[in-house]
Amino acid sequence: MDIKVNYYEILGVSVTAESAEIKAAYRKLARQYHPDVCGNDEESVKKFKKITEAYEVLIDSEQRKKYNMLKGIYAERIEKTEQKEKNEKAEEVNKEAKKEEANKAYKQTEQKQKTQQGFSNVFSDILDNLKNKQSTKPKNKQKKEQPKNGEDINCDVMLTMLESINGCNKTVNILVTEPCRACNGRQFINQTKCRACDGKGEEQNHKKITVKIPPAVKPGSKIRIPNEGNKGINGGKNGDLYLNVQIEASDIYKYDGLNINYTLTIPPQDAVLGCTKEINVLDGKVSMKVMAGTSQGQKYRLANQGIKKGNKTGDLIVTVKIDIPKDLTQEEKDLYKKLQELANKETVK
Repeated sequence: MDIKVNYYEILGVSVTAESAEIKAAYRKLARQYHPDVCGNDEESVKKFKKITEAYEVLIDSEQRKKYNMLKGIYAERIEKTEQKEKNEKAEEVNKEAKKEEANKAYKQTEQKQKTQQGFSNVFSDILDNLKNKQSTKPKNKQKKEQPKNGEDINCDVMLTMLESINGCNKTVNILVTEPCRACNGRQFINQTKCRACDGKGEEQNHKKITVKIPPAVKPGSKIRIPNEGNKGINGGKNGDLYLNVQIEASDIYKYDGLNINYTLTIPPQDAVLGCTKEINVLDGKVSMKVMAGTSQGQKYRLANQGIKKGNKTGDLIVTVKIDIPKDLTQEEKDLYKKLQELANKETVK
């Protein structure tokens, strides 16, 4: 417990907030800042730890009371809670008294009816059955059985440049909210609050799903995966999963409108003598012939091998980069010396 930190401010609740409000605020923040959702980002991990610490203190009545006293948040919330409990108890006592009075009057009436009518016992049995059905009927049953749609989930997905160009299948790990398996989302079991979910009717689980990333997605694009969000309750619709596309920086592929710029690195001998290279493009691979005598920075254009959009298709612009070897064997050094000698002789002539 850290009294320098304002736990109420972290969860975004008031000092008079009830347990249900604190739990709801925590679930909302946990879905937003959980490390599995945010990709184990350092700031998000710290944020999630503070949120969890605030929740654990405020949800525990003893810890919360101690925290309030240390922070100087005195009896305002406690007094209101105690007064509320007193009012509820008084109301319950009044209800019991009225019920007892009604039962007493009912019994007196029933006794009179027994002496006057031969069918009074049957009549009273019917009334008793009706009373029993009403007393065992769960409160707010209609409200609990109403369908509730699941919320959407937003998740970042990191792609390499080649994956974004060609498309791919990507496995993502998400945190989903589903109906409680113990009570099936009904919040109650045998008219008693479900212990597994504490009467919330839902639980959070990690889930891995494989999604298909279409070709030619751009950074910042949002991909919708229907029905893969949080589960609906009581027949409600599932939410959707939205993937926010992020693309790793690449020294090989770069976007330029519908064109794709590609850097091809070759050794000096391939630049001098020429060669044929295979390059990954949107539709697979394509062979490109590098002409003999190709120089550093020389460009080749492969038509219609770029990004397709409507009736237009961009090109693949290949820029040649000559890789000068650094670690040469003695045999390679001797060969380069011979080339140098031959070049010098040609210059003298």
